[in-house]
Amino acid sequence: MASVTFDKATRLYPGGDKPAVDQLELEIEDGEFLVLVGPSGCGKSTSLRMLAGLEDVNGGAIRIGDRDVTHLPPKDRDIAMVFQNYALYPHMSVADNMGFALKIAGEDKATIRRKVEDAAKMLDLTQYLDRKPKALSGGQRQRVAMGRAIVRKPQVFLMDEPLSNLDAKLRVSTRTQIAALQRDLGITTVYVTHDQVEAMTMGDRVAVLKDGLLQQVDTPRNMYDRPANLFVAGFIGSPAMNLVEVPITDGGVKFGDSVVPVSREALTAAADAGDRTVTVGVRPEHFDVADSGGLTITVNVVEELGADGYVYGVTPAEKGSQDIVVRVGGRQVPEKGSTLHVVPRPAEIHVFSTSSGARLSD
Repeated sequence: MASVTFDKATRLYPGGDKPAVDQLELEIEDGEFLVLVGPSGCGKSTSLRMLAGLEDVNGGAIRIGDRDVTHLPPKDRDIAMVFQNYALYPHMSVADNMGFALKIAGEDKATIRRKVEDAAKMLDLTQYLDRKPKALSGGQRQRVAMGRAIVRKPQVFLMDEPLSNLDAKLRVSTRTQIAALQRDLGITTVYVTHDQVEAMTMGDRVAVLKDGLLQQVDTPRNMYDRPANLFVAGFIGSPAMNLVEVPITDGGVKFGDSVVPVSREALTAAADAGDRTVTVGVRPEHFDVADSGGLTITVNVVEELGADGYVYGVTPAEKGSQDIVVRVGGRQVPEKGSTLHVVPRPAEIHVFSTSSGARLSD
């Protein structure tokens, strides 16, 4: 097992004027499950491919353990990669697919069979070892791809959106299985996804990328509770955090028809930056429905989920017409077209600089 270090690693594609990955500094601990997440084009897959040796590194360095692997070919890095399209050999059985890398490495047949059977047992694939990939479901094929990586006992697992071809229900069960398997094996894992729910439920830590730049790396809980900037705040969480630009007033900020107290430090920082407004972030579950005050919203859509529900509403057009999402109790769901007054809980709001996007509140 080994740690992984990106030391100002940069990738600039030929003909490009902006790096796809820009001076990425990231330390992944031995045995850690780290998830790289971000929107399409943010550089997460490029970062993974740089670590795998499939993309050149134009600046900085990458280390696995104490070894500088920046310019080593993929075969010498002691990594195993799981792709989103499985990449199985269609003419080989499941057992042959899983043991192929060991066969190429010159392992004897008995050792290969033992390692393949051990991995198959771990992944509940024992009864499928003699089948061809075409006779398997998508979820089973992905488990075979996982098994092929496991039998090699690499220092690092690399996973590039391995669940994106599976249906919604299978994704949930497979992500649980992958996370449990990684904890059992204790192998350092770097996992790429665009799905922030996957990121929050699987990773020991999550790294958020945007336009090739690392925005924040932290535990899922800390990232949810203390997003570093407006981008992370809007990206992490489902439904997304409500972000509302509000004027600064005496003692806090003017949130609709209410004044919500905000820390003096946040207001001072905003004033020092020359901002007359701040952007307040409120999670859907951190609104209270009141008889008056706060923001007035008209209910457009209600999603009833049983235990609770989500109200999708909009503020009046004369006040900027902004979409707002509010979580309500499953037994107190409002009617579509009705009007609600929603007030944020002062202890749960997040304050960001409107100009820079940086977090201002503690």
